[in-house]
Amino acid sequence: MGESETPKKPSFASHGNGNNHTKHFHPSSATVDSEQDSLDQMASLEVFEETEIEEVISVPHTAKRTGPEEAETLPDVLYRFKMLHSSETFFGYYEPTKLEDYAAFRTLAELEAMLKAPIPASAHTGATTLQSEVTANAADVVEPVLNTMSDETEELQQVAVAAIQSIPPRSLAIAPTKYGKDIVEIQGRIFDTSFVNADELVLIERPATVDDVRRMEENLDKEKAAYELCREKIWARNLPMKLVSAHYLLDEPKILFYFTADSRVDFRELVKDLVAAFKMRIELRQIGVRDEARVTGGCGVCGRVLCCHGVSDKLNPVSIKMAKDQNLSLNSLKISGPCGRLLCCLSYEYQFYKDARRELPQEGIKFTYDETLFRVVEVNALTGTVKLAGEDGRVLDMKADRFRYSEGRWRIIDIEE
Repeated sequence: MGESETPKKPSFASHGNGNNHTKHFHPSSATVDSEQDSLDQMASLEVFEETEIEEVISVPHTAKRTGPEEAETLPDVLYRFKMLHSSETFFGYYEPTKLEDYAAFRTLAELEAMLKAPIPASAHTGATTLQSEVTANAADVVEPVLNTMSDETEELQQVAVAAIQSIPPRSLAIAPTKYGKDIVEIQGRIFDTSFVNADELVLIERPATVDDVRRMEENLDKEKAAYELCREKIWARNLPMKLVSAHYLLDEPKILFYFTADSRVDFRELVKDLVAAFKMRIELRQIGVRDEARVTGGCGVCGRVLCCHGVSDKLNPVSIKMAKDQNLSLNSLKISGPCGRLLCCLSYEYQFYKDARRELPQEGIKFTYDETLFRVVEVNALTGTVKLAGEDGRVLDMKADRFRYSEGRWRIIDIEE
């Protein structure tokens, strides 16, 4: 553990163990022909291969820290970001130069409307002036009142002022991601910062503009063509991999390709073909089937958007025991999602059922009641009832508060007690 390792060649550097690993391919360290050398010098390749996209975000902008005492200092206002192409989320902050900067943030619907029918400069100036007047009036009202109000009322007023001085939810912005600079959606403010690491925060560079949305729509057409071309190259190379999607970064000459495969794939020749075709940086990422569902999106058995795509990108482990403890059908068609894995929502209420079952007898336990031997055949933790089957053919439904565990066994108490 404490010994230093011998430096290795930079052609392939594998990190981690198991199926979660990363590869970096540098053409300058590999032996290629003279024609390919010119292409390799023009494009710096980064090839990644992994089963789950759960990496720590590595970006150039982090929270400012000046010493050990401020190592965990976080900005006052934090936001949750979402990548539009992969639905991955991360956290960051914004440093405005003036209060009017917040008025420049707009949602995708607003920017698309401005793209189709541009707003006159006078109207935009009027809206900015109106917001400035509202903010100034609010400050004029708050300042004299703060001197006489109680501490509790002062806190409420500060929350109201903070709401004005924040980025509206669903606004678009340009921020650095672990893939490069790209357009992201600001989902809203983060008030519980106990799980946020200061090293993972990114700084919003600027609000998204109409030109950014125009370029994003142009990239959508390019992504379709890139997807078809990459799939043809995969078929030509006869590689055992399934292409999921392609994505052009907004502010960098770089294309991301997501794919799935049953095992590790040697795609170095494929990368060279793609660099020769696109003349820019290429990044291939191997993802798992659950990540594929998150990237592509879809509809679940409940009729709503997939949880991994529209609710959270944190893929928690799910087991069949969770379905058993919740008295769900063990039919794989009913408890599996489009990805073929167990539903992510099985873990949402599992802790409640787990805690509730501690206060109830387990199925199969036998004990005597009313001079008859009964056996527990069903436990419903949600309604708090237990179904008993007796040797004399009787079936009883009892409330959970009638069961007591003492001296190593369960017993039923009478209601009069």
